[in-house]
Amino acid sequence: MQLELPPVGSLKEKRRILKSLLTRLRNDFNVSIAEVGDNDVFRRALVGCAVVSNSSSFGHQVMAKLVRRVESDPQIVLVDYQTETY
Repeated sequence: MQLELPPVGSLKEKRRILKSLLTRLRNDFNVSIAEVGDNDVFRRALVGCAVVSNSSSFGHQVMAKLVRRVESDPQIVLVDYQTETY
């Protein structure tokens, strides 16, 4: 997921907001999630997320709910995302 954090003014603030978001998503959806790019850019973040399931439809449902949750966060703008199934 490519995210923008418009209200952020420093890397410290970015990391605080992003850490809170990733922890909430990890706990609420039981996913593996981490910042994987744009680490030193304080108004952008690239986040990777993985769901392990024996049902691809369940995995897609989890990811759809996760995306909706990110979109509803007022501090974050979801710029783009893509999903892959293996």
